Amino acid sequence: MIWDRLGVLTDEISPSLTIALDWAVQQKLRHVEIRTVGGVNVMNLTDDQLIDVRNKVEQRGLFISAVASPIFKCALDSDRPVAGGDAFGQRDEDITAHFAKLERSIDIAKLLGVSRIRIFSFWREQEPDEYTNDIVAHLHTAALKAEAANVVLLLENEPSCNGGYAEEVGALVRMVDHPSLKVLWDPGNEAYGGRQAFPQGYEFVKDTLGHVHLKDAMIQANGSPLCVPIGEGDVPYLEQINTLEQDGYSGLYTIETHYIPEGGTPMDGTQRTIEGLYKLLASEDFHK
Repeated sequence: MIWDRLGVLTDEISPSLTIALDWAVQQKLRHVEIRTVGGVNVMNLTDDQLIDVRNKVEQRGLFISAVASPIFKCALDSDRPVAGGDAFGQRDEDITAHFAKLERSIDIAKLLGVSRIRIFSFWREQEPDEYTNDIVAHLHTAALKAEAANVVLLLENEPSCNGGYAEEVGALVRMVDHPSLKVLWDPGNEAYGGRQAFPQGYEFVKDTLGHVHLKDAMIQANGSPLCVPIGEGDVPYLEQINTLEQDGYSGLYTIETHYIPEGGTPMDGTQRTIEGLYKLLASEDFHK
């Protein structure tokens, strides 16, 4: 049952960890992902702060499902023009610095009692296919480091990165071909990038899955993308989740709203998203 595996990114509710965790408990969620706490990126928290985060989570009967790091949101080569995106407060750094971040993220995972670390596939090149071999080599090196530390890296489809879409991120994970690298499938990111998340996108990643994020998005009449509550966008979530379950996906789901209603708060947006999800999965068409 999906409810036993449903969680949320805490900063999608509030920068206050206490407020976010109490809300998650009220919603009967089971786990949380940590990206920022009090506006500070998880990568910049001290060991004592991380231990405090873990204690507060576990005191509420929750667990931490992933370190939502910004690792490899950087350029393959700083001399080339590349896309950029939200690194959640992290400054621009090179690959060497990001491999150091990977080492730190492994320490962070241990302190938080986590075995999963979210990563990316470098800021998007103008011609990503020209650099596939470089990307795969770096990701393979990262996977070997993860294996040695007994953690799993989750490569998210992120339109501003080279593994921007399902076809690309699935191909990268298959080329790396290592059990310590899996896909973090975000159907909403696919829709935000103007692609069809299901069934088209899902077909490219269904054999590589390690984790699933839940958000909805749409392309507006003016051509610009917009995140919206689940059930109001372009992702057919009822069909997507039904198929995930029927295909034997037994991993976790994390709500990552990226939606704030006009005049409202992140908590308001996440509340609307979870209500939209509940409504869909209360449907007689959901195969419980």
